[in-house]
Amino acid sequence: MNTTFSSIETSKTKALVISALFIALTLVATMFINIKLPIMGNGGLIHLGNVPLFIAAFVFGKKTGAIAGAFGMALFDLISGWTVWAPFTFFIVGAMGFLAGLISEKVPGKRVAVNSMAVAAALIIKIIGYYFAEVILYSNWIQPFGSIPGNFMQVVIAGIIVVPLVTRIKQRAI
Repeated sequence: MNTTFSSIETSKTKALVISALFIALTLVATMFINIKLPIMGNGGLIHLGNVPLFIAAFVFGKKTGAIAGAFGMALFDLISGWTVWAPFTFFIVGAMGFLAGLISEKVPGKRVAVNSMAVAAALIIKIIGYYFAEVILYSNWIQPFGSIPGNFMQVVIAGIIVVPLVTRIKQRAI
């Protein structure tokens, strides 16, 4: 039996492990570090699940960011009573992770400014995506405005935490 792995197999295994780790971190941060907002409609939820999502996207790239966000937060929705939101979350948060990672990878400039721009782009996706998801779910064009402050706070707080730290984290990444 050959006990050595090719570099391709090793890199695929490493990518799989990193993706699985960030799915789990996103799920845990969403599930256990959250506050339900008592405002209009479903009220929304402020959580720190966007922190591992942005770290995954900025350190390991757009694919890992998309996978961590889509699967981690959709899994949270499935197991926590927000099941109807899971398909929307999968696509919205997956798009957030992908675009944040893409901007971080491709846009030249100072990393703090580029990553801040990536967080802003993810914020726009989150607000617009969840606004229209609520329009679909509640058949109401006004009620979804109540969730915008919570969605805004989620992403901005995550950005405030991640942007200053990600350069140091990236230097130490495997």
